[in-house]
Amino acid sequence: MPWEYEPTTFVLEEDEDGRVVEAFRPDFYLPEQNLYVGGHGDEAVARDAQEPQAAQAARALSDVRVKLFYKRDIERLAERYQLELAS
Repeated sequence: MPWEYEPTTFVLEEDEDGRVVEAFRPDFYLPEQNLYVGGHGDEAVARDAQEPQAAQAARALSDVRVKLFYKRDIERLAERYQLELAS
């Protein structure tokens, strides 16, 4: 499956001088699915963190497809497919 690592930064907010105040950079882009994928380590923290809000804002800016995965999601996939996670 083709993929690109952090190919795009979505500028969500700039100050009056044009400097970036808030941006979102998903971890991967899957061109065949036209999908950006990002991971977040701690689900409890992530619910209140900026990244999920930034992903929602990025989707609102254009027709961007973004999927965020939390640590728990990765652990479940590894278990299902009998994969060993790196430390």
